Amino acid sequence: MRQTAEAVLTVALMAVVAMAQAGGPSVQMAPTGVTPIMRGEPGTVELDFRVKQGFHINSNHPNSAYLIPTALKLDAPTDIAIGKIDYPQGRNLSFAFAPDEKLNVYSGDFAVKVTVHPLHTAMPGKYNVRGQLRYQACDDRACYPPRNLPVRFEVQVRKAAPRPRPNRQSPHVHS
Repeated sequence: MRQTAEAVLTVALMAVVAMAQAGGPSVQMAPTGVTPIMRGEPGTVELDFRVKQGFHINSNHPNSAYLIPTALKLDAPTDIAIGKIDYPQGRNLSFAFAPDEKLNVYSGDFAVKVTVHPLHTAMPGKYNVRGQLRYQACDDRACYPPRNLPVRFEVQVRKAAPRPRPNRQSPHVHS
């Protein structure tokens, strides 16, 4: 009996180690290009994420207070303000571990839109925005400890186009 318990414990430990080595349940961020934004005007950056097949993560607004929501936190450089972060709607699904409860989740691909506003004083050029996506991944049997995914994207601040000037020609001048 003792050998059986030790064998089960060994197999369970090996499974946990293998999961940790494989990265466990995870979310990946797709590479983003440089997003051009005019100085002094807001622009939108779309960040694309993918939940590993066989897993889901809680949405930004899970249906229960005890669930950990997916949340994006960003640190912007000087002269760049982060505005609204727009999360997609999750899907309400039931799982074997809570068959009577609908959980609001993301699975597969999902996008988060971020409003970025370079101030009027921002110098034209590239700016790196960094942060993290905090999420809790689950499969159809269990949920795993929350994780943080590093997030990074670039914006290219451009000078605003010159405003058209009114024609100040004398009304008495004819061409």
